[in-house]
Amino acid sequence: MIVTTTARPDETTVQKALRLAREFGARYVERRNRSLAELGRTYGTDRIAVVGFSEIRVLSGQSPPLFFHPSMAYLRVKRLRNGEGDALVDVSGVQPGDAVLDCTAGLGADAIVFAYAVGERGRVTALEVSPVVHAVVREGLASYVSGDADVDAAMRRIETQRADYTDVLARLPDKSYDIVYFDPMFRNPVLSSAAIAPLRPFAEERPLAETDVRQAVRVARKRVVLKNRRESGEFQRLGFTVARQSSSPIAYGVIECDGT
Repeated sequence: MIVTTTARPDETTVQKALRLAREFGARYVERRNRSLAELGRTYGTDRIAVVGFSEIRVLSGQSPPLFFHPSMAYLRVKRLRNGEGDALVDVSGVQPGDAVLDCTAGLGADAIVFAYAVGERGRVTALEVSPVVHAVVREGLASYVSGDADVDAAMRRIETQRADYTDVLARLPDKSYDIVYFDPMFRNPVLSSAAIAPLRPFAEERPLAETDVRQAVRVARKRVVLKNRRESGEFQRLGFTVARQSSSPIAYGVIECDGT
C-alpha cells in the first residue's frame, strides 16, 4: 500500500497523510499532479490510500473504494427519532445510559445507532482489528458532518479502538458493559450488499470462537448479541437464541446475562 493525497493538498492534509502512512506501515508518496493509476503503476500496488481535507478514500484493485459514510445509520437514527423501531435496538434492549461494546465495528453503522440510543449518559466502544478500516472510520466519526446535530453528536461519542476483540474481552472486568455485540464477516456473504463490498479486501474473516462468546457473557451485564445469516448455523453452534422470526435472511441471536 501507498498513501498519498488529493491533487492540491494543504499542509494539514499532508501531515495527516504522513501520520497515516506511519500508522499503516506504508510508504507516503507526494501526489505531484500524478493520476492514481500512474502512482499505482510506478509503485507496483493497487492499494492506495488517498487523504483529503475531510475524507480518506482507500482504493483496492477492482473493489469499490473504502471511505466513511453513515449510510443506513443515518436513516435508522431518523426512524428512531420519529418513534419507529430498529431491529438491533429492539433485540439488544439498549437503553439510555447503557455501555455498549461493539466488537466488530466495520464502517461503524451499528455503533452510530447504539450511540444514539444510549444518549449522552451512555458510552459506545467500537473495536476494529483492521488498521485501514479503523483509521478510515475513526477519522470519519470525528469529522463527518451529516447535517443533523443528533447524528453528528452520536458519531462524536463513539470511542474507537484498533484492537482484536479476543484480547480486549480477555482483559475486561466482569460485567463491565451492558451489551456486547458481534457482527463478524459472514462466511457466506450477502453478495448484494454494496455496503460490505469495500470492507472485504481489508477485513479479517475468522469465525467467532466459542471462547470469545464465553468471555462476552462474562463481560456483559444484560445481553450478548450476534448478527449473522439466519441459516448460517452460527447461532446454534455458539449457543445464541434467534431473537425473532422474519423473512429476512439476516437475523440476530441473543444470550441473556444474569446482570450480577
